[in-house]
Amino acid sequence: MNPNATILHHPLIEHKLAILRNRETDNRHFRKALNELSYLLVYEITRDLALRPVRIQTPLAPCDAQQLAEQVLLVPILRAGLGMVEGILDLIPSAKVGHVGVYRDEQTLRPVEYYCKLPPGAETMRTFLLDPMLATGGSLAYAIDRLKERGIRRVTVVSVIAAPEGLAALHAAHPDAKIYVAMLDERLNDQGYILPGLGDCGDRLFGTL
Repeated sequence: MNPNATILHHPLIEHKLAILRNRETDNRHFRKALNELSYLLVYEITRDLALRPVRIQTPLAPCDAQQLAEQVLLVPILRAGLGMVEGILDLIPSAKVGHVGVYRDEQTLRPVEYYCKLPPGAETMRTFLLDPMLATGGSLAYAIDRLKERGIRRVTVVSVIAAPEGLAALHAAHPDAKIYVAMLDERLNDQGYILPGLGDCGDRLFGTL
C-alpha cells in the first residue's frame, strides 16, 4: 500500500496505544499517553539526524562529543496534532514549531485549510508533520502540498494509527514522503473514521465530546 510506511513495534508503544484506544481513558490520561507515545515514536525515527563534533569540558577533563547539526521542525496539523508536540519537545527542546490548520469537511471528507504559520528558514529544517490519525490521507496530503509550496522538500509524517486507504492515498499523492505509525488498523467506516481506531482524537484530547 505504501513502501515508505513503517510500523514501529515496541512493547511500550503497544502499551500506550492500548491506553489511547480504551474508551474508559479520561481526557487527562489520554493526553498523557499521547504525549508519551509521541516521544517514543520520534525517538525511534530520529536515528539518522546529522551530528557535528564538539569539544566540551566535563567536571573532570576535556572530551570530544557530538551534538545535533540539524534544526528540527515540528508541524502539527490542528487540532489533534497539538497533542503530539509536548512529548516531542521534551525529547528535542531545540525544535521549532509551525502549525497547519486543516479540518475535514464531514460531508465531502475533503480537507479545508484555515491556518498556516511556519518559522523563518523552515525550508532548511528537518520537518516532522504530526497527525495522530492517518484516516483518508486527505488532510496530510493537503498539508504536505502546503509545506512543499513553502520550499520544504523532506517531510516525515508521524501518526499513531493509520488506515490502509489513507496510506494508499498518501503514497499516490506524495510517493516521496516517509511515514511512521504505531499501528495499521483494519479499514475506514462509512464516515471516514478508522476501525477499530480510538474515536475522535481531537475530542478526546480536549474534552469536546
